[in-house]
Amino acid sequence: MKKRPRVALLIETSNSYARGLLRGIHAYIREHDGWATYLLEQGRGDAPPPWLTEKWQGDGIIARIENGHIAEVVKRTGLPVVDVSSGNVAPDVPRVITNGAAVARLAAEHLAERGVEHFGFASDDRFEWSLRRGEQFAKIVQELGFSCDVLGEHKPLRVQPDWDQEERAMTAWLRRLPKPVGVMACHDIRGLQLIQVCRRIGLAIPDEVAVVGVDNDEILCSLATPPLSSVIQDTYRIGFEAAQLLDQWMAGKRPQVETLIEPLGMVTRQSSDVLAVSDPEISKAVRFIREHACDGIRVEDVLRVVTVSRRIFEHRFKKLLGHTPHDEISKLQFQRAKQLLAETSLPLTVVAQRVGFQHAEYLSVAFKRRFGISPSEYRDEHMR
Repeated sequence: MKKRPRVALLIETSNSYARGLLRGIHAYIREHDGWATYLLEQGRGDAPPPWLTEKWQGDGIIARIENGHIAEVVKRTGLPVVDVSSGNVAPDVPRVITNGAAVARLAAEHLAERGVEHFGFASDDRFEWSLRRGEQFAKIVQELGFSCDVLGEHKPLRVQPDWDQEERAMTAWLRRLPKPVGVMACHDIRGLQLIQVCRRIGLAIPDEVAVVGVDNDEILCSLATPPLSSVIQDTYRIGFEAAQLLDQWMAGKRPQVETLIEPLGMVTRQSSDVLAVSDPEISKAVRFIREHACDGIRVEDVLRVVTVSRRIFEHRFKKLLGHTPHDEISKLQFQRAKQLLAETSLPLTVVAQRVGFQHAEYLSVAFKRRFGISPSEYRDEHMR
């Protein structure tokens, strides 16, 4: 009988990001011959389970290597190991992770499109990847011509959270930021905390503080008041790719050190649904476009809600947002199309109708022209 590889999964099950990784791993196992997996309930960054340190007789490991202890133990086993943490604690271990710079860029551009000119980043100083994400966000904001104030930089990493201390620091930080301000939280939990503090000290969201998180944990995002906008990381694909690489390594082919997976996009909710510009006509137009972009509207429809001529409107729109009203409509249509392709099995004809295209063929041509691949190819790569 063919031996089934024995694989340890050192991945917590307590958050949506980790569960997304596990779904991708499970999908790979289901599509292939299958592994015997070892998974225990544990928290993020917990010490490795005792059975792993006691000369476990396995064949491979997929782990979120969040600290030096885990790195030391998994490397000591001498087994093939694939890391799915962005912490880079063990840089010599092959890893599959999200493209952190792309995540930061999505958030920065999302906030910049809403017209904010002041930016902040709220880190979680327990994690190295969070500090690095803050650096990436600040760099991109600077490229856009603005500056960014980072909460949590230049601090030593902590082991345990202290919410009382964090709340005091966050309160002082939020109060001194110039308003209106767009703030990226390192993850959705931090975004939820930001919103709670803003409500407690009387800062209006999104008018004074627009907030975006990362991970699109629907429960956390919905618990926030108002609901939290968030960047969608492709955790399913990260897990799937990690399992594939480990399988290849267990067969004798060691993978490259790092594989980056692009985020899927941004889900806009009320926490950032603001256009912080002084031009009421443009603000009104953008709100109309966001509400109706997937209804098949054209620029002519937008002109009906403003009181200026088309020439003046398009000039002011492009000056403030950096692109045309038509570009804004198209961007929102394609964002929704990508989301439907990745998260549903709807036929392409239905996807086309849902995003405002009359014919699936036209959507296919436009999608491939924009992204370089067909809708079906995109679905094959990103379907959950």
